[in-house]
Amino acid sequence: MTSREDEALARAAVTALTDQLALTPKPGLPDRSHPTHHTLRWSAKALAPGLAAMAAAARRTGEPTPGLRAELGAIGRCTEHSVALAGGGHRGALWTLGLLVAAAAMDPGEATATAKRIVAHPDKGAPRRPSRGSSVSAKYGAAGARGEARAGFPHIRRARAVLTDAHTHSRLNALLTIMSTLQDTELLYTAGPTGLRHVQAGARGVLEAGGTATATGSKALTALTTDLHNRGWSPRGSAGLLAGALFLEALPATPAPGKRR
Repeated sequence: MTSREDEALARAAVTALTDQLALTPKPGLPDRSHPTHHTLRWSAKALAPGLAAMAAAARRTGEPTPGLRAELGAIGRCTEHSVALAGGGHRGALWTLGLLVAAAAMDPGEATATAKRIVAHPDKGAPRRPSRGSSVSAKYGAAGARGEARAGFPHIRRARAVLTDAHTHSRLNALLTIMSTLQDTELLYTAGPTGLRHVQAGARGVLEAGGTATATGSKALTALTTDLHNRGWSPRGSAGLLAGALFLEALPATPAPGKRR
């Protein structure tokens, strides 16, 4: 049974995801102007029961044990099915937010470190058939979603250092910070290593131009957005990590390392 605290964590995670979806313009990613925006917002709400159940499991267990890892995996697979019925999407965000919600239920001030301890255990109930992301990770030696979690979500920590406020420019700069270095397996699958480096360089170019709040940076962002749209390349891994950063920013008294409230 979930508590009010578990449901509040789930709501905060869904809000973080819908805030990420509404952010405009996001290069290569669905935003408020995209035809799928309303469907994605609707299916995001289907994450809430599963996320609350993950928080409840973590709160009940109290430690990042192998048993908790297995329970979170089982809940995640059921939640994926519910989301698919509601319109689909959000698989990467579910992985990130599920781990962070569970970790926050145990220790909100050390959520990324606790998530790292959770994924140190294998999910024995996971399908043996490798996912697309894990296959791409193995092919190119990329960390992928699991590697990011096992490292304690370094890109989320970097994004949070950029999130100085809730304004659009701050959030876009945080997204670009993730994109500039993340080995995004979705990009590796669709564009290969050369395409990944191209996107990383484009994101760095916007930041080096002063970020999205400057005229030069805004122009560079528009060019990058048009380029990725024309190529059909989507940095979906970065979007899920931004949602994770927004979720942690919404929690009380959980400042990022080196950052004051």
